[in-house]
Amino acid sequence: MLYEDKQVIEAFRIFSNLAVKGQGQKDDMRLYFGDDAIRGLVEQFAGELNCTIIAAGDLLYLVPMAVDSPFHVSNETLKRYYLPSRAVNADIYLMYFVIIVLFGEFYDSYQTTEPTRDFLPMAEWLKSINQRILSLKEIDLEEMKKMEQSYEYNWKDILEKWDAMDDLKETAKTQTRTITRLAFLYTVRRFLESQGLISDVGEDELVLTEKAKTIIQRYYMEIEHNRGILEFMYQLEHDKR
Repeated sequence: MLYEDKQVIEAFRIFSNLAVKGQGQKDDMRLYFGDDAIRGLVEQFAGELNCTIIAAGDLLYLVPMAVDSPFHVSNETLKRYYLPSRAVNADIYLMYFVIIVLFGEFYDSYQTTEPTRDFLPMAEWLKSINQRILSLKEIDLEEMKKMEQSYEYNWKDILEKWDAMDDLKETAKTQTRTITRLAFLYTVRRFLESQGLISDVGEDELVLTEKAKTIIQRYYMEIEHNRGILEFMYQLEHDKR
């Protein structure tokens, strides 16, 4: 297909906005959907860097689809800029775990396409994680090893890291340097806010952004993307009822 010079320039401008800022502007959305050639070029540019383009609300977003994408948030970046000092890989495993729990709280099942609640209080997020941790602890060691291979998740490290956080200190009048469970959730919350995935609507009540809803609908709910983890997480919730 032959492209006009103007189409190539506009496509590159849109992609540059996405690459630098992570999102495009309203004019970018208009051109992206108004010209098939421009849209095709932008998507080709994104694909070359293992990314995809999503439209959420009235904005476009550039979303990495693989760990080798230059726009993927690396483990080292998470440790350096978001997690507490001396964070290790177990902190990252736990971070992924609590994020999945948070997303899952907004949906009835991994097959639901629309959120079934408007907001999630921080305290309820913490409670839900505790429930799933308790369910994981009921699984015997051999079964746990099989699960780690099936889901490519380090469940044992997640359990140990969560237990190491003394939530009894969360209500203490004098704060210590011990990283508590709730403090860890605030750390994860700051990361999600920085990525434009959640917003705080007041009194520690969190809502999903349009960007998050679109990503969850298009990718988290697809079993080939989540490797069955969401289905397993909902099963843990069902087992605790």
